[in-house]
Amino acid sequence: MSQHQQGAAPAKEEPSAVAAYIVVQITVQDPVTYEHYKVLAPASIAAYGGRYIVRGGSSEVLEGSWQPARFVVLEFPTAAQARAWWSSPEYAPAKAVRQRCAHTEMLLIEGAAPLPAS
Repeated sequence: MSQHQQGAAPAKEEPSAVAAYIVVQITVQDPVTYEHYKVLAPASIAAYGGRYIVRGGSSEVLEGSWQPARFVVLEFPTAAQARAWWSSPEYAPAKAVRQRCAHTEMLLIEGAAPLPAS
């Protein structure tokens, strides 16, 4: 006889996790050292479930005057995983390299709630 048949309440459905994004504006001051960062960072990002959405591609100003020299967007399954990556021992060596060779503005942004199942 299963637990449900024995009168146990059915398991509640977990709410869907909302993806989180790390949005980064980077001004590279030492391009040679920054190339080393670009080699170090991806494995740590993947280890925490993250992936690159944008990695330094060309950009076009549609409104305003914002012109970042380099722009990166990372996606993680949750904000907790994004925070864990940023403060992780796996990312620490890459972060130290980036902080030596570039000026960075970085935001953690939660994505929109998932659409309800149809």
